[in-house]
Amino acid sequence: MQKWFATLPVMSSSFRNPILAALDVPSQETATQLSQILQPYVGGFKVGLELFCSTGPGIVETIGPQNLFLDLKLHDIPNTVAATSRVLTKLGVWMFNVHCLGGKEMMRAAVEAARAEREDAIVIGVTILTSHDAAALTQLGLDEEPAQAVRRLALLAREAGLQGVVCSPMEIEAVRAECSNDFLLVTPGVRPAGAKIGDQKRVMTPRAAMDAGADWLVLGRPITAADDLAQAARDIVTELRQ
Repeated sequence: MQKWFATLPVMSSSFRNPILAALDVPSQETATQLSQILQPYVGGFKVGLELFCSTGPGIVETIGPQNLFLDLKLHDIPNTVAATSRVLTKLGVWMFNVHCLGGKEMMRAAVEAARAEREDAIVIGVTILTSHDAAALTQLGLDEEPAQAVRRLALLAREAGLQGVVCSPMEIEAVRAECSNDFLLVTPGVRPAGAKIGDQKRVMTPRAAMDAGADWLVLGRPITAADDLAQAARDIVTELRQ
């Protein structure tokens, strides 16, 4: 098991909880409440643009940097992304991401800057958003299927020195086949059986995603919008342990 898993909370000595609960809410108060309820039942938390922009960097300390995935999808010129990567690494976050479409030079600048601040810093790349399908890629000028684009960008990320990528469940096996077994795969677009898929286009159940080779599962609304948050998380963990 990869060394960075060791500091994260687990359900038992034989089970590593792979759930990253997405705190996609607009206020620090709500995020704090959610994290306090869910902390015993998940493996970590994801903070995205909405929460980070509404609260500022202080949210990192509030939630706890040691089990926080900061999902900001940095995409800018290499110098700017490198400088931002240093700032995020100094915050102590466990992991953050850049967008692979920023290019190889940008990705390399990000990981080198982060590693210069902290050797165990984890930088991963966003390949293709799970809200995009083939039609959306065509509109963006990418004349390829999502699976092809994801595989191509994942290889580029690995070549740039990133430790893993974010990809939809549908691309897990293809990326795992192309990249090494220790290449970290973080998977959004995960929905329990019967749950609404919302704006996601390429989804899979938690158990199926883990069986396909995912390392971490990002789950937001199926947990945070449930009537009983703790029970929703426990139900998913039960499924994963079977």
